[in-house]
Amino acid sequence: MNEIVANFSKNKYEEVRFQIKEYKGKDLIDIRIWTDVKGADQKIPTTKGVTMNVSHFMDLKRSILEMERVLKVHKLLPPESAEEDTDSATDLDISH
Repeated sequence: MNEIVANFSKNKYEEVRFQIKEYKGKDLIDIRIWTDVKGADQKIPTTKGVTMNVSHFMDLKRSILEMERVLKVHKLLPPESAEEDTDSATDLDISH
């Protein structure tokens, strides 16, 4: 299995991709920066990212939720509105 689950633009040249991959019979989560390369017609993966066994998904999810909590405590995220709660994935492409 090799499926792009979601991606978002990091800047003009790079995007962050969330993928499920299989390697040597193991199912993996891959979160990686992909970049434009001169002369290439598609983005290519960089070494900037993390790959882990899908068994770590719940740990990853808990860690991201904790990061969100701490960012809010330190007022590093914009305040949430009722509209944002219903459509929190505005900039995240999950149509894959």
